[in-house]
Amino acid sequence: MNFNKLMLGICFLGMVATAQKVKKEELFTIDNKPYYSDEFVRVYKKNLDLVKDESQKDLDQYLELFIGYKLKINKAYKLGLEKGGAYHQELNQYRDQLAKGYMTDTKVTKELVDEAYQRSLKEIRASHILILADENAVPADTLKAWNKIQEVYKKAAAGEDFDKLAEQYSQDPSAKENKGDLGYFSAFRMVYPFENAAYKTAKGQVSKPFRTRFGYHILKVDDVRDNRGEVSVAHIMVLSPADADEATKAAAKQKIFDVYQKLQQGENFESLAKQFSDDKSSSSKGGVLNRFGSGQLSSEEFENVAFSLSKDKPLSEPFQSAFGWHIVKFIDRYPVKTLAEMQAELESKVSKDDRSKLIAESMSEKLHKKYNVKRNDKMYKAVKATVTDDYYKSEWKKPNLDNFKDKLLTVKDSVYPASNFVNYLFIQQKAGHTEKPIGALVDKVYAKYEDEQLNSYYKGDLEKEFPEFAAVMDEYRDGLLLFDLMEKEIWQRSKTDTLGLKAYFEQNKANYSWKNRADVVIASSTSQDVIKEARKMLQKDAAADAIKQKLNVKDKVNVMTTSGTFEEGNDALPKGMKFEKGVSEIIKDGDYYFVVKVNKVMPAGPKTLDEAKGKVVNDYQQSLEENWVKDLRKEFTVVVNRPNFEELKKEMKQ
Repeated sequence: MNFNKLMLGICFLGMVATAQKVKKEELFTIDNKPYYSDEFVRVYKKNLDLVKDESQKDLDQYLELFIGYKLKINKAYKLGLEKGGAYHQELNQYRDQLAKGYMTDTKVTKELVDEAYQRSLKEIRASHILILADENAVPADTLKAWNKIQEVYKKAAAGEDFDKLAEQYSQDPSAKENKGDLGYFSAFRMVYPFENAAYKTAKGQVSKPFRTRFGYHILKVDDVRDNRGEVSVAHIMVLSPADADEATKAAAKQKIFDVYQKLQQGENFESLAKQFSDDKSSSSKGGVLNRFGSGQLSSEEFENVAFSLSKDKPLSEPFQSAFGWHIVKFIDRYPVKTLAEMQAELESKVSKDDRSKLIAESMSEKLHKKYNVKRNDKMYKAVKATVTDDYYKSEWKKPNLDNFKDKLLTVKDSVYPASNFVNYLFIQQKAGHTEKPIGALVDKVYAKYEDEQLNSYYKGDLEKEFPEFAAVMDEYRDGLLLFDLMEKEIWQRSKTDTLGLKAYFEQNKANYSWKNRADVVIASSTSQDVIKEARKMLQKDAAADAIKQKLNVKDKVNVMTTSGTFEEGNDALPKGMKFEKGVSEIIKDGDYYFVVKVNKVMPAGPKTLDEAKGKVVNDYQQSLEENWVKDLRKEFTVVVNRPNFEELKKEMKQ
């Protein structure tokens, strides 16, 4: 199930917004089950800016919507939908996701976010030398790698050529070709220890040896530059898929260079984008794209060209990306986002990379102080004595668990028997631990076990610790039920009830109509003389390619053509075009002259059910839901406490 599908009608889901304090009074009952004013106010405040219909902001109207919502939830419980396995699985998944925001040390998180932001203001170009050393390597191999990196470091620090040292010594497979050059990068592009070394090393200097999970490194900072920020551009794109045949590719290339020639002749970029760009999401806006920064598009070629443009050089030459051919026009450049603008993005990234270990360590330390944690040392010693060196080979066998039923760990009011830790040890031996001696390894595994139990206890206690967490879980629980109920009662019915859908369509045919349409060939040019020639050729039934071949010369594109079936109002059609069969008079629209050959006219008229299927299904669903809610009001007894509601309205208007 997709979480986004739960945003139904009025948005009853999401994080709880801060609402004004109100008395918790009974607002209404459904079959004698009370619903209270505090929940109503919280949900109303949270969704106030999300609703588009102004009537839904009216408290009386909103109460009707809220009651309808609760009626549906009551129906879901009446049908037993809360007993479904899929429902419980999704609810647990959501709780796990929501809990992540409560399972971190906010102070440490803030420090790491601030650091990441400051680093994101710069991009570093560095080269590195790697000597491989696995995280779990035996001490002898680790020492060997350490000695090697020290040897290389001394050579680099003495001024030997870093590129040559990388070629000779680096165990990064790419070093033979790139001499260790990693290109430009910023925060989060490298593992955290590597990033730390890069940002703490001055330009032109070599870092001291440091370790990551890959091994030992030294790096040289070759350059530091400011982050490029964001850029706003418009583009004209001609699709040219990689798997297209050669003729199609050649035609796409010819078309983009024809458009470029027209731009060089002084024709309007926005008009050409509307007529000829295959990017339909931007062509109607003159090719304008949402602004973007480095790494935000799926084409590095496109980004590099866009960032190379400026007010002094506003137009690119045609270039090719994985999607096709482009011409890009510069609009504006924007500085790097502020910390406030990047806050959520940075927090998410911090939680997913090596920085998260620092947060977890800090959180565990806090939980140890928060809860009364005790270890039964006698029982721990007994468990420890059972672990042998067979553990390193994953051949250690569990002792008899009957001998380890006594408690080993106590967290507040929860007791964990020693047998739990024995089972945990047994599973962990497959992780390939190499810590020696064996006693030190057991201590390390126990520390991890204790931290996990602490975090698990805290996670299970979130509803008691944080009322807002409990409120969000209640809302999400209801939202999942509502989704399942709507799927069962409305959505599936609208898809499978073909007779009902057809009857609804017949009753509402007037709502589903075509505008005038025409099958046309359009020729456009900035030259009236050229378009006169094109008109003569169209009158003689000349094909579009023939017109272009005759009127376009080698170094100049005089005319462009477009063919297809278009509905009235389409941007590709010149304004003032008559929907009449035959060749039109010359039409002037802006800087362009057009002539249109109308091969066939399809007048405005009703669509068939197949032609309007998507919108009909959507409208039919809304109709079913409206009637269904009316039926629910008959099935359940709703009693509104009017005095309390009127008092609440007065409070909320203050």
